[in-house]
Amino acid sequence: MSNIFSRNEIIWGELVQNMLHSKHVVVFGLGGVGGFALESLARAGIENFTIVDFDKVSESNINRQLIALHSTIGRSKAELFKERLLDINPQINIHIIDNFYNSRLDEEILKLNPDYVIDAIDTLRSKIELLVLCKNNKIPVVTSMGAGNRIDPTKLYICDISEIENKKDIFVKNVLYQLKQQGIESGIKAVVSKEKPNALSKLQSTERIETPDGELFEYNKISPGSTPFVPAVAGYYMAYSVVEHFLSKA
Repeated sequence: MSNIFSRNEIIWGELVQNMLHSKHVVVFGLGGVGGFALESLARAGIENFTIVDFDKVSESNINRQLIALHSTIGRSKAELFKERLLDINPQINIHIIDNFYNSRLDEEILKLNPDYVIDAIDTLRSKIELLVLCKNNKIPVVTSMGAGNRIDPTKLYICDISEIENKKDIFVKNVLYQLKQQGIESGIKAVVSKEKPNALSKLQSTERIETPDGELFEYNKISPGSTPFVPAVAGYYMAYSVVEHFLSKA
């Protein structure tokens, strides 16, 4: 009998498909990378999600983000993905955390007891805090470290952070250094690029973020260039890493 997951079941079978339905994945960041990761996991059959993002669609998102259209500018990314995922599979359960991730959310995250975490955060401090939380609590996690200022999606690969080839990349170098300061040098999956980042110019700004609970954050932000191809493929790689983990345990 045909169903929306029948093509999946040809590959991994009905029992595994049912197992995937029961899994709970938390996705941090619903931009170019996180959005494609989230949707492909929904199409793989995972039916329990927590999505963490309080951002709204802007015009500059349209070149690469799945839910970014002229008709959605100004709308909540999390709410748009909730609508989209329920249209894919009405059985999906979606919990939205409409907030900017920082360690104050750790207790709430741990109570969710996730089976896997996707880190598509582009703010260094928040990324480190999340990765440390996952590592210290033995929550499987995959992190994105290579989509900005790149054009060639074929240069992306998945590895443990201890196996990253291009450790001289500034962002990668900073992440690895901060994790090492926390005693973490392995045990975290990463999607990384072998391509050297390249940009004709820099877009620097000071961003002030006020979270829904009234907390203010201010940080210097350098917005990278971004193509339609690399973030999408990085997101698919992250989703594959999650499903591959579940299949290996089946």
